[in-house]
Amino acid sequence: MHPGILILIFLSSTILGYKLINNVPSLLHTPLMSGMNALSGITILGALSAAGAAVAMGSRLLGYLAIVLAMLNVAGGFGVTDRMLRMFRKKDESHE
Repeated sequence: MHPGILILIFLSSTILGYKLINNVPSLLHTPLMSGMNALSGITILGALSAAGAAVAMGSRLLGYLAIVLAMLNVAGGFGVTDRMLRMFRKKDESHE
């Protein structure tokens, strides 16, 4: 595929994603983040596949970087979701 088409797809996806997320009510952010974190596992599988199929050393390094960034995204997303959900729990007097 031509690199210009890939850049166009990336830019349009970025703009569309920003517009969609910007219009989500704040009450829906936590459930949506939780679902998107689960879907981000697909990004990790794609990064693993790309890194495993890479032949050149530069491609392998980019694949490794993709794996690291995808894992940071998933781990950070679940951490933020857990922190947000803890705000809604009732405080137990025995744990204070």
